[in-house]
Parts: sequence; C-alpha cells; structure tokens
Amino acid sequence: MTKNTLGATFSCSGIGLHSGILTNVKVLPAKPGEGRYFVRVDLPESQIIPAHVDAVCETTLSTELGNGANSHRVRTVEHLLAGLAGSGVDDARIEIDGSEVPLLDGSANPWVEAIAKVGIMGSEDRLKKGQGAGDRGGGEEEEKLTSLSFSPSFSIEEPIWIYHGDAFVAAIPAPSLRFTYGIDFDVPAIGNQWYSWTPSQSSFADEIAPARTFGLLHQIEGLRNRGLIKGGSLDNALVCDRQGWLNPPLRFSNEPVRHKLLDLVGDLSLLGTFPVAHFLAYKASHNLHVQLARQISSLVRNP
Repeated sequence: MTKNTLGATFSCSGIGLHSGILTNVKVLPAKPGEGRYFVRVDLPESQIIPAHVDAVCETTLSTELGNGANSHRVRTVEHLLAGLAGSGVDDARIEIDGSEVPLLDGSANPWVEAIAKVGIMGSEDRLKKGQGAGDRGGGEEEEKLTSLSFSPSFSIEEPIWIYHGDAFVAAIPAPSLRFTYGIDFDVPAIGNQWYSWTPSQSSFADEIAPARTFGLLHQIEGLRNRGLIKGGSLDNALVCDRQGWLNPPLRFSNEPVRHKLLDLVGDLSLLGTFPVAHFLAYKASHNLHVQLARQISSLVRNP
C-alpha cells in the first residue's frame, strides 16, 4: 500500500489546553514506514515518541503519549494526529519544544489547512528523489488528499465492544470505513446528538476538522482546581451553560458531536492504519477510544 508524507515542512505555535504554556511545533516529512511520531526538541538526547497506541500513558481529558525509556511525554495529541490521518499523511516527524501540542482554535482545522498548503506526496517518491526533511516536493509530485488512508487488507471480522456504564465504543464489521458518534448532555444547548461520517463520501477537511472542543461552564472551576484546562478560553473552545452558548455562532448545528468524532479519529490513528470497520461510539472518552485501539492492536498481533 502506498504511504504518503508531507510535501514540505510547516510550523505552528500556540497555547496548550491544559498547561497554558506556549509551544512551537514543526511537522516535517518522514521516510516510508516511519509512521507519525513526536520528538521533544527541548529536552537533551530526546528520543522518538511514536504516535502509537502502545505509547499512550494518560487519557484524562486528552490523549498523552510517552517514551518509557526516558519518561519524555507529549500531551493533547489527538487534534494534530486526526488532522494528519484525516488528510492522508502516514509518515510525519513532529518536533515540539514543550509537553503539550497547541490547542490553536480548538479544532483540527489549522492543522489541516497547514497540510493543504504544503501538499502531500508519496513517501517512496520523496525518498527516490533524495529530498530531506524540510525540502519541498514540487509540482506533480504533490498530491492533496482529503480522506483517511487505511489498509484494505485489514478488516474487523467480529464485533468488538468496550463499555463503561452506558458509554461504549465499538468496531463492527462493515464493507467500508465509517464512523458514528452519539453524545447526550443535560443542557439544552447540546442535548442528544448523533453524527455519522463516511470518509469515501465526504472529506475530513469539510465535515470534521472545523469542529471545536467544547465544555460546560459549571465544570470549568473544578477542572482548573485540578490543574487542567489552564489554557482554555472562549477563543479556543465552545462553552455553554443552561441558557445557551457563551461564544456563538457554531460552525455546525451539531458541532459538539462532530468534535467527539474528531477525537475518535485522532485516537484510533494510533493504530497506524485504520481497519475497515464501522466505528460506533456513545458518550465515550479518550480512555474508551484507546481501550478499543489496544484491543484491535492486540488482535492484529495475535490473530
């Protein structure tokens, strides 16, 4: 199966959702088969932190990856990884000078737009032409993709279900890749929402990437007392109370559930490739997403 990387390097800077600290990210082309991975360039002798489910070390209100060899970590990786996977980028080196990926506007849109600007090309084509990281592939070699890449030889044969109370996430045998998500909040602004997305029928960039993270006003103080969401604001997250949204307008009428689906795509991208399945989730969390990814990874290793 053809693997794709970036046509050139791009950079983004911003505040981390939980840390509130400014970090700089540089995303570079990578060689075929290297996959997507992080490097903490602010630390001495930093080693690779693979964007793989085996590297997940924490899932509290975000997904955090770590390198067990030296305890190097990077947090809130899901939006960037969703943007890369949703744009068809299989191989990418992500250099970061801090412990948390910037939240930017709270969606994957800035990442997807940056990817679109530099373009995408086959990893093998870049290698054959001897282009290093940061060199731009030009003209016909670049290909801008709008949908997820996945291995057609890898399919889910039996349903897999992960539960916690009435929340669940599942991978169900299906003829093509599909994602369906449901949420249910006891606030009128959100309520019960469902959304289903099929990559072969509509693009990640149009339907999923613009959806921003969201929160409930009455929970903010408690989360900050726990040392979380220090960088959250009305500029990078939708916030609502029982009267409605504090910072409208929404980009979609069902923007919250689309964002949850975005998170699911980012977390499942930690498999490296997407198996052919219908992924179904309801009131799930990063923890449940990762549990499903781990079970699928285990099945691949031990068929």
